[in-house]
Amino acid sequence: MKKRYVVGTLALLGAGFILNSCASRTIPEKAVAVTNFDKNKYLGKWYEIARLDFKFEKGLNNTTAEYAMREDGKIKVTNKGYDYDKDKWKQSEGKAKFVGDDSIAMLKVSFFGPFYAGYNVLAIDKDYKYALVSGDSLDYLWILSREKTIPENIKKDYLKQAQEIGYNTSDLLWVKHNK
Repeated sequence: MKKRYVVGTLALLGAGFILNSCASRTIPEKAVAVTNFDKNKYLGKWYEIARLDFKFEKGLNNTTAEYAMREDGKIKVTNKGYDYDKDKWKQSEGKAKFVGDDSIAMLKVSFFGPFYAGYNVLAIDKDYKYALVSGDSLDYLWILSREKTIPENIKKDYLKQAQEIGYNTSDLLWVKHNK
């Protein structure tokens, strides 16, 4: 009898956790996602110029992200980086989907089954060459470029925007692209 209640309680807690992870806020409080977003222009390869380092990219340089449409309408995400300590490339594949309308650059990305995290384009130039991207909190931030470098004026602008949202930009890791 007691075992049935424990199993039921655990099932409810598990379902609640999954629902909460799917419904939780996907963008930092002061951040605003780009509107009039063109997902087709965003597809392709991006070089990571800077990031707030976190466990899945720790120790990686030469990091890139590549986006492509999937048959199911979601976006295939392929992240790649070189681990100099282990002298090898690491790659991870995931999927992204828009939170609402696909003209608003507010997405959720998953690399682990049903668990999604925020992916938000906060700034992008008119030619889709440079982007400022956030996760769902102030722990995740990326500056991306179609090239291995970024113009100083764009860099300064993106850093200013990030600081106004609340990011500590002095914690950014500046990625080396030498492979």
